[in-house]
Amino acid sequence: MKIIELQMLQTLYEQDYCAWVEQIAELLRSHQWDTLDLEHLIEEVVDLGKSQQRALQSALRLILSHLLKWKYQPERRSQSWQVTITRERLNIDELLQESPSLRRFLNDSEWINTTYQRARREAMVETSLSEDNFAIACPFSVDEILDLDFYPNPDE
Repeated sequence: MKIIELQMLQTLYEQDYCAWVEQIAELLRSHQWDTLDLEHLIEEVVDLGKSQQRALQSALRLILSHLLKWKYQPERRSQSWQVTITRERLNIDELLQESPSLRRFLNDSEWINTTYQRARREAMVETSLSEDNFAIACPFSVDEILDLDFYPNPDE
């Protein structure tokens, strides 16, 4: 009987993800451990962690691309850029409050560099400035990136 239930859950996962989540939650609440679709449940738990990392990286990339535009196109600075930078800094703060272990990525220079290179490319496209205008390595410290009051000057 349990094999049939497991196969039904696995089919449900493929056909109706939301219904699968509801069913898994009910099985967990009722402590029906031997009925769980463990294969897909493990996959989903791993994806939860990855999604938080992606959210952190996305917010960081947005901050960096806007800081680069702020630095290299001072004549085009706008409140919109400031709003985006502030919003994403606050988003990162919330993420770190919820999941302090994400901070390890901010201490990983390779991870920061990968994110910076994407932000640099984005800023080049948005500004139409050549890549020679932008620093090859991230010109901002993590403290500056997260500081609600930090905005770079063009001559720094």
